[in-house]
Amino acid sequence: MGDLRFDGRVVVVTGAGAGLGRAYALLFGSRGAKVVVNDLGGGRHGDGKSSSAADAVVEEIKRNGGTAVADYNSVVDGEKVIKTALDNFGRVDVLINNAGILRDKSFARISDQDWDLVHAVHLKGSFKTTQAAFPIFKKQGYGRIIMTSSNSGLYGNFGQANYSAAKMGLVGLASTIAIEGAKNNIHCNVIVPTAASRLTEDILPPDLYAELKPELIAPVVAYLCHESCTENGSIIESAAGWAGKCQIIRSNGSLLRTKITDGVSVENVRDKWQKVTSMSNAEHLDSIQEATGALMTSLDSLRSGEVKDEEVDVYNFTQKDIILYALGVGASLKNPNELKFIYENDEDFSALPTFYIMPAMQAMFTSSKLESAIPGKTVSLAQILHGEQYIEFLGEVPKEGKLFSKNSIVEVLDKGSGAAIVQNIETFDEQGNLLIRNQTVAFVVGAGNFGGSRTGTKAIPCQSKPPRVPDLSLTDKTTIDQAALYRLSGDTNPLHIDPNMAVVAGFKQPILHGLCTLGFSIRLLVRAYAGGDPSFVKACKARFMKPVIPGQTLRVDFWREGSRIHFETSVVETNTVVIGGAYVDLNSVKVMEPINNSVSAPALESDAVFQFIIDQVKADPNKAKSIGGVFLYKITKNGKEAKQWTMDLKNAKVYEGAPEGKPSTTLTIADEDFMLLAQGKLQPQAAFMKGKLKITGNIMLAQKLAPILKANAKL
Repeated sequence: MGDLRFDGRVVVVTGAGAGLGRAYALLFGSRGAKVVVNDLGGGRHGDGKSSSAADAVVEEIKRNGGTAVADYNSVVDGEKVIKTALDNFGRVDVLINNAGILRDKSFARISDQDWDLVHAVHLKGSFKTTQAAFPIFKKQGYGRIIMTSSNSGLYGNFGQANYSAAKMGLVGLASTIAIEGAKNNIHCNVIVPTAASRLTEDILPPDLYAELKPELIAPVVAYLCHESCTENGSIIESAAGWAGKCQIIRSNGSLLRTKITDGVSVENVRDKWQKVTSMSNAEHLDSIQEATGALMTSLDSLRSGEVKDEEVDVYNFTQKDIILYALGVGASLKNPNELKFIYENDEDFSALPTFYIMPAMQAMFTSSKLESAIPGKTVSLAQILHGEQYIEFLGEVPKEGKLFSKNSIVEVLDKGSGAAIVQNIETFDEQGNLLIRNQTVAFVVGAGNFGGSRTGTKAIPCQSKPPRVPDLSLTDKTTIDQAALYRLSGDTNPLHIDPNMAVVAGFKQPILHGLCTLGFSIRLLVRAYAGGDPSFVKACKARFMKPVIPGQTLRVDFWREGSRIHFETSVVETNTVVIGGAYVDLNSVKVMEPINNSVSAPALESDAVFQFIIDQVKADPNKAKSIGGVFLYKITKNGKEAKQWTMDLKNAKVYEGAPEGKPSTTLTIADEDFMLLAQGKLQPQAAFMKGKLKITGNIMLAQKLAPILKANAKL
């Protein structure tokens, strides 16, 4: 691709005697354009007049081999500026409205003159020059117009009420010109520059002023004016070699009434205000027709009587959101079959099933229903604990786009110390097809004793695990940053990252989101029983029982009963159950072999011994601590290492997996030999001499283990 040139084009730049205007004029002149350098030659306050500024820029363009003429007219006389172009070059193709002045004063002290002068130069001047050029552009079927706004116009700024109003007025002016000129190939865009100029020379800090070179913004403006650029009606901000597009966005809002015959009360507005002002699903509307159309759609639903007293939440998501979620629940390249969850170009790219709980959670967070769900009490999010979660898939879910969720409170139970609120959330696609059902049971601390029923019928029940040793156990370690990463998927409760908030909530440190733990569990289940295919999952139910600390290791035990997989998730380091009563219903089952070291083998006979040891240590931790030392057991099966168990007797902890530090003693033994050892049928010395028990590290310390390993009474 070659250089972008402006040969044969005539460019008018107002306020081109210095700063941005000068940079624009020099760049266009160097790219082959004939340039009209307009500058009244006044100061930044609009006082004075001189031809020297424009003349100097013209001479510089000519010295560099370009073509230019000066114009000394005020932009308020816009037709005179454009006439200069026609008189000298016979046409005009590009108009850059850059001229401006400042008369900064606090709002209460602005005089009529301060207001009128600023508006005359910025707003009226741009209007007059553009109005003079517009019929020429229209006749020749080509034109490019730049309006110059400011961050003060977009966001406001103290002491610049007159300037801010004029600059925002230019945005509206440009939007209309873009609409009216589009059919004649006339494009009008807005530049929002931050640059060193006469207007900012003693306002900005010196080090920042030095970096805000006009020459770094000029190429952005030049591209917007090139015939190859299709941008029209846009607001482009640029500074210090950076550029970005700005847009005005609108929330989804809320209907304030439920029937077309109803009026709207102040209380209606109050009750819906959170929904009215929520920007979580804000959208950019491209036209006034689109904005009006959204309103008409709402009115049509009122007339048809289809609107009930329910809230509809819009969840916008992209492939990036799916990937971010997967990383948040531990998906990793260390597991080759998980590439499909974190790489959008994978031929099997898909979302983990629990990702589709996110639309329901957003619908709950933005709803005002929870606040008044309990009679006589006001509920705050700080009181709410996630108790249970259910999700069911009824159709094929999209991998990006929009999902629409409606939530309803179906039951509120009085549990004495708190209240349980059961919410159903239905999620639809853009065509109105019901795709997902979620149900959340939230426990509201301190909100009980309101006289309600203690038991209910609406919550989908959890299921007890089968009374046998697990068919399979998988482990995976969370990272210390797990909650910090997961919260980016939508649950930004500071409890999960802010140590101070965690203490206030009664925890020693931030805890992992319960849904993150569930995501870990289902990811492992999909690998083990769905062949890595998330579409196999039909439904899932789980109860959150205890918190997880980021950095802890999770073990998920599985029991298969036909196409239902029961599971229980525990923290390995503490042997604490954190998810219980849980199950997943699958459309079909496809067992996949474990593929990495984080996956443990099916349950071993020795597991029962270690469970017995765990109970012994819990019953008498001081006895365990009297032995001291950290022992790593490597249990083999068919000649290969199958599992590791750590007995940290310094801290009275026994758990599956490797120790955090270096063990005092490492013992390697076959599963069946370990059982004989525990039952007293094989003596440790004999096992060692026969090579059935291998010990490295502190061998003498290992002799102290005999009392704690005698489990025959329990086996």
